[in-house]
Amino acid sequence: MAGDEQRGALFRPLVPNQHNRVTYAELFFDLVFAFAVTQISHTLLSHFTPLGALQTTLLFLSVWWLWVYTAWITNWLDPEKTAVRVLLFALMFGGLILSTSIPKAFESRGLWFALAYSVMQVGRTIFLLASTPSGRIMARLNAVRILVWLVVSAIFWMAGGFAEEQSRLMLWSVALGIEYLSPAVRFWIPKYGASSVADWVVEGGHMAERCAGFIIIALGESIVVTGATFADLPWTSDHVIAFVSALVGSIAMWWIYFHKGAEAGSEQISKSSEPGRLARLAYTYLHMPIVAGIIVSAVADDLVLTHPGGRSDLRISLCAVGGPLLFLIGTILFKHTFRGFLQLSHAAGIVALGVLYWFAGQLSPLLLSILVSATMVMVGVWESISLGSKAQSEATRA
Repeated sequence: MAGDEQRGALFRPLVPNQHNRVTYAELFFDLVFAFAVTQISHTLLSHFTPLGALQTTLLFLSVWWLWVYTAWITNWLDPEKTAVRVLLFALMFGGLILSTSIPKAFESRGLWFALAYSVMQVGRTIFLLASTPSGRIMARLNAVRILVWLVVSAIFWMAGGFAEEQSRLMLWSVALGIEYLSPAVRFWIPKYGASSVADWVVEGGHMAERCAGFIIIALGESIVVTGATFADLPWTSDHVIAFVSALVGSIAMWWIYFHKGAEAGSEQISKSSEPGRLARLAYTYLHMPIVAGIIVSAVADDLVLTHPGGRSDLRISLCAVGGPLLFLIGTILFKHTFRGFLQLSHAAGIVALGVLYWFAGQLSPLLLSILVSATMVMVGVWESISLGSKAQSEATRA
């Protein structure tokens, strides 16, 4: 009995209408993933081929999945407790091994990447199971189901670590597919069945704040890449304008996500009768294209800064337009989950970026960057005006 009480004490207390703040231990843990995001963008820069882009996408998806699973665990467990903090610090160690393995994950360090990933995923879930009191039957069954799926995927991760490059890509794709499929089928396993949405009790405000924090990490990485590249270049007019355009683009992304979306999403999930379902869709899945878009945009900023003149080649066109396009697709779907309608400003931005891509090869990288940043600013201003007008109309009617 005493053991159950001790294990139960590791869980966050859920108090109605009270928001659990993100702890300093969680923010400290996130620093490892700031490094991982930087490694991913640098890997894409140095391996910008169809195969390299596919491999980098797989690495990004694995890093995101690792981080978001930890966000779910720390939504349930209390990082203010010593045992949970030790877990986070151990995961940081594994995260550093994983992050340093990213550039050569499909070369000489594949086994290290697979080992770090598998140990972090499986080990963290074993900790969750061991921390769950026997009286919380549904929570324990949920942990068992998650553990089974992660153990199965770990077999493919480890097999890929021993395999050659092409086989490694195939095996790791299977592993990742297993993990991404598992929440969609609610971790169904024989005998135990599937988890219910009610089993995924989350504190919505905390989950929203955690994912918003990862957006800040990605935007911060974008600014670091831009600043570091600009610092090493001669400060000609083209380089200065490219630097300003990159910064304006990052600010526009922050505005589009945070000015109205992040706070509204946090409020909606906090009030939702099914916060687990909303957290799974809006924060676990739909934040992936948002973060990916920021990372690809950072790659574009680096390319434009170093080669602002001439014509935009396929690599620059794909990154300069594709990054913001991914970001807008992610944000329009994310906001749709709690607003119930597709934001017209975002749809217009998506169309405008599609038109820009059609003509991108005829534009210089610098001009393309300026036009893309202007499009993102337009989206942010349009949304602010439209939502402000809507709020004013509702206040007048009231």
